Amino acid sequence: MHGVRRVRQSQQALEAKKLKEKAKIEEYLALTNDVISRRKNKDLSQDALRLTSRLLQVNPEFYTIWNYRRTIFLDGIFPNSSPEEINTYISDDLSSTMTALKAHPKVYWIWNHRRWCLENTPHGPGSETEGDPNGWKKTNWDKELYVVEKMLDIDPRNFHAWNYRRYVLASMAVKRSEKSELAYTSRKIEANISNFSAWHQRSKERASLLFPPNDVEVNDVCSGEDPELLKSEISAIQELLDEQPDSKCA
Repeated sequence: MHGVRRVRQSQQALEAKKLKEKAKIEEYLALTNDVISRRKNKDLSQDALRLTSRLLQVNPEFYTIWNYRRTIFLDGIFPNSSPEEINTYISDDLSSTMTALKAHPKVYWIWNHRRWCLENTPHGPGSETEGDPNGWKKTNWDKELYVVEKMLDIDPRNFHAWNYRRYVLASMAVKRSEKSELAYTSRKIEANISNFSAWHQRSKERASLLFPPNDVEVNDVCSGEDPELLKSEISAIQELLDEQPDSKCA
């Protein structure tokens, strides 16, 4: 960097640095060989799970180890666990992957594992006759929506985050209303009229309101479920065009 004086390291310091890096590499290779060997031998123990945690902290893109971790859960740990214990494992993995995402927000395999966790959250803590049988699911999905909203606060145009948001909304135990999602996209568009991802999301929500699933064969736009919605959207777009006539996003 300009204006920053470089500090020359002594030969001894450079050698010490090389030795430290070499030790880290050797430790990583030994850990990798250990985990791969356990996977080959179908080790589904708690020790194996713990070692996958260590390895994935170092290399979160090691998708084979993510797969192995899920196998340990499904075939080794979950069959001998209560729903409460399974939910604890799931919650712990959601927490640990959230920490990993802060350092590696674009690593697909972390997001993929979060999906798996959400989809494998057990029913509970209530039952069909008492309490809420979907309580844990609701909690985890609601938290995930909060996570993706934080992502979009940081980068409102992140189309990967918008895609993930659609996945979360479609999978939630308690569905969010289309109108509440319209309000969310309105806020994003008002903050930045050129947010094409927000416009795309809005178009999908408008379509679902105008044409519910049982009306998928409708060809005439004016025969939608609620023509007033269409009129109000056209009016809103016209207002935006009047305010910013040079904008191409609307």
